Amino acid sequence: MKPLLSIDEVRDMARTIRKDSLIQIYKAKSGHPGGPLSAADYLAVLWFRHLRIDSEKPFWEERDRFVMSNGHCSALNYALLTRRGFIEQEELLTFRDAGSRLQGHPNYRKIPGLEASTGSLGQGLPVAHGMALGAKLAKKSDVRVFVNVGDGELQEGTMWEAIMAAAHYKTDNLIAMVDFNNAQIDGYVEDVMGLEPLDEKFKSFGWRVLTCDGHDLDKIEEAFVTAQKSDGRPTVILFKTKMMHGTPSFEDNPGWHGKPLNAEEMTTALKELGYDITPDEAVDQYRQNNA
Repeated sequence: MKPLLSIDEVRDMARTIRKDSLIQIYKAKSGHPGGPLSAADYLAVLWFRHLRIDSEKPFWEERDRFVMSNGHCSALNYALLTRRGFIEQEELLTFRDAGSRLQGHPNYRKIPGLEASTGSLGQGLPVAHGMALGAKLAKKSDVRVFVNVGDGELQEGTMWEAIMAAAHYKTDNLIAMVDFNNAQIDGYVEDVMGLEPLDEKFKSFGWRVLTCDGHDLDKIEEAFVTAQKSDGRPTVILFKTKMMHGTPSFEDNPGWHGKPLNAEEMTTALKELGYDITPDEAVDQYRQNNA
């Protein structure tokens, strides 16, 4: 599949996805803005240059799979699905509403294009490994499984069981991405339960390890190109990022892990993203599918 967007176009798309995420959370007055803003750059590169999916054929057997293991970042997943044609912009305004398809922890039975129900930390990577191993056993050699993992999530023991299993079974169609922003709900990761040296830990478990600035789109592109050239091992890309990246007034503050912005804060964030509109004006644009 040819890339849908150029790198310059992806840069603008990442900005749009950040706005999508913030608007969902603002409208719901609930949600997790920190992770979506830190991961938006590298996931925009993945979704618009590498991920083989088709909104007109959401159950195409040869498609790639994407799993958001840190499922509390669902606003980002819904934004990506919207911009790939699976969800209408207007529906983003129902985020976390009772009865909405767009729940805080995603339900794959509700939305075509969503591959796994996640939210309980530690379960998404094991599920993704099962998908990747299943594809290999079924001789579907073109199917790749990409899984996004929060750095704080790697404090869960189930993650390391899956990491060990993937190396043992040589599941080389599995590509994990760690949003290494050093921030989780209780504070900085290094203070809560440090992970370093994370690269050496993955290597010792038998994985190929790539490290990358998670906000440098050219470097991100290079990392994904390398990751898809199999060397017989599962691959992890450690993306060094900043929580709430793109909004300097809020960056690198663990307090924004799971806290919605109020109207004044949203006005500031939108302006810093390059949108000279009020939050309510932005909401009206989504109601008209014109955001």
